[in-house]
Formats: sequence, structure tokens, C-alpha cells
Amino acid sequence: MKITSVDIIKAFKTPSVAAEVAVGNVPWHPVFVRINTDEGISGYGEIGVAYGNAQSAGFGMGVDFAKCIIGLDPMNSEDIWNRLHRLTFWGMGNGGVIMAGISGIDIALWDIKGKVLNAPVYQLMGGKTNSKLRAYASQLQFDWGKVSHSLAKPEEYAEAMRKAMADGFDCVKVDPVGFDENGVWMGRSSRGILQRDQLKLAVDRVAAMREVGPDVDIIIELHALTDATTSVQLGRELQKLNCFYYEEPTQPLNPNLFREISSKIEIPVATGERVYTRWGYRPFFEDHSIGIIQPDLCNTGGLTEGKKICDMAHVYDIGVQVHCCGGPISAAAALQLEAVIPNFVIHELHASALIEDNINLCKYDYVAKDGYFEVPDRPGIGQELTDEAIANAEVVTVK
Repeated sequence: MKITSVDIIKAFKTPSVAAEVAVGNVPWHPVFVRINTDEGISGYGEIGVAYGNAQSAGFGMGVDFAKCIIGLDPMNSEDIWNRLHRLTFWGMGNGGVIMAGISGIDIALWDIKGKVLNAPVYQLMGGKTNSKLRAYASQLQFDWGKVSHSLAKPEEYAEAMRKAMADGFDCVKVDPVGFDENGVWMGRSSRGILQRDQLKLAVDRVAAMREVGPDVDIIIELHALTDATTSVQLGRELQKLNCFYYEEPTQPLNPNLFREISSKIEIPVATGERVYTRWGYRPFFEDHSIGIIQPDLCNTGGLTEGKKICDMAHVYDIGVQVHCCGGPISAAAALQLEAVIPNFVIHELHASALIEDNINLCKYDYVAKDGYFEVPDRPGIGQELTDEAIANAEVVTVK
């Protein structure tokens, strides 16, 4: 079997309002990979830069790396991963866009492998250790439902909690500092020292949620908007509300700061969506500066590298919550890996996954039932783009 062509697909060439403004007025353009073979079997992957300001770079990275794999055997995913990592010069730098390109290709290769062998990826990786996967409703500062918007008042955060609970979730995640008192994203700095009214507003938002859901686990998301000082300042107040864990309290390039933060608060600390490959995670593991890792399979190196990272974390008694903030291909790949790893903690259901334009990109809509996901049993990753999604996409084919 040989790779004959690779399609790099940027979704929403003619976007609807919901697709263009997916979550919190952030443009949303998932980038996918489809690898085609001489035996008529194709595999799908995703390049993990659907949001922010890197879609064009991720798209271009996929095109460049696709040129490196034409004619190769898609079953040799480990060899192809190492070829892209070591022989493309920039691969060994482990930057987000570089690794996103490798990730999209790698996931597509695993999808092909599963289809050839007529088995879901989780079977090829060792089989299930988790028969069903607990999930949480993610990013409640954007509300919870098919239409997102910014929340400002504590009572709005409480109402978002009610909606998530009504959908069966007993765990949620919220960023209590991202929006200022007027609902403006990053309208006020959260670095240096939090002023009293700013600190009170953040705590009041979480307290309102806690009052609605006294038995619900609450994950605190900080998006690295805080620093070591302000995250400790906030964390010491929020720990009184029995929070589940504390995500990205500072930017993820200094493990020593994470160790300092974790030593000063009584909430487990998490990070990882902007940490790439096992080499990037190594210092966090060695100094045990975090308790939960959050690798994004679409930018940390795909399923091949994601499994290695999770296995390394297991050695250090560190739990795993795979980061899911992309299209349905990303979510499908995460479910496959999470079924396998014994140190799985919880699955992220991002608010973007509720938006119809995102759901309609792919053939299957996997939903949580009573806050849990079943793992798809279809061959490969169990997900494919629809013909309509491809028709409404920017596509470059490399042969």
C-alpha cells in the first residue's frame, strides 16, 4: 500500500455566522488532513489550530509536510512520524504549528491502519482500560448551548451551570477572569496583582456556580491570563470552593513557576494544550510541577506521540485530560486514546462541539449520555468529513 495523494482541507470557505463566530467571537476554521492510498482507503486527521491566529500557517504546514510522505507505506506510521520530526529540519523544534502539521498526518495514518485491519484505533493501541469516559462541559464563560456569548454577571454563570447540569454533566470548566465586568474578553489585565473588586468578581462567579451545583466538580480555566502571583492570589480564594483542578495558571514555558504555584495552593495544577511532544513535557514530569496533563493530539504529535506522553505521565502518577478544542476529528481521536490509557481522568466536551456548523462537518455526532461518552467502535478513529463539508472548504491536494 502506498500514499498517492494528501488533501489539506480548511473548513468553512463560505462560513455561516455560527461558523465564523464560533465561540466568544473567535473565528473558527478547523484544518483537516485526508491521506489517500492506492488501495482506495483514505484516513482523516486534524491540524490543531482551529482558533486563534494560526489557521493559515497550519494549513500551509500540512501542505509542506504532505509532500514528504507521497509514495510511502501508510502502515508505517512510526517511521513516517520520525521522518517528519527529524528530516524536515524544523520538526525537531517542536513548535505548535510544526507539530500540528505532523499531528494531522499521524492521526490520518492511524485512521487508515484501523480501516485496513477493520478495527478501531483503541484496539490497535492495546484495547480498552476504560469502558466509558466521564466528560465535562467546557468553557462555561461562553454560556452552554448552541449559541455562545460572553458572560459577565455571577448569576449568568450560575445559569450556564444549570444548563450543563440539565444536560447530565457533573463536571464543568470555567474561566472566571477572562471577561471583565462588562463582558469584554481580556478587558482587564490579570497579571501583577489582582485588585480587590476584580478578585471578588472572579470568586463570586465561581461561588454562584457552586451554589447551583454543590456536588458538581468545577475545573478552573485561566488560559495563562494570570501569572504566578495572581494565580496564587486567586487560587487561595477558589480552593475554599473545592475546585477540581486549576488549568494554565501561567504561560507554559517555565515548569519552575508551576511548581511554585502548586506548592502555594491546594488545588491540583494542570497544563498541556500548548506543550508539544514528550520532550516538552519532560521537565514538568521530572519536577512533578503539575498533577494533570492536557495534551492536544492535534498539535502535540498525534496519536503516536500522544500515547507516549500519556505513558510517561503514568510513570509519574500524573493524570490525563486530553485537550479537545477543534473539530469532530479531534474529538474522535481523543476518545480512542482515552479508552486505552489507565491514567485517564476526564474528557473535554468543548462549547464549540455544540454548534451545528461544527457538528455538520462530519458524518457522526457522538454525544455524551448522562455525562459519559461511549467509545466509537467503527474502524479507525470512527469519524469522517461529509462531502458537503469538503465542498465548502478550501482544499489543496498534494500528489
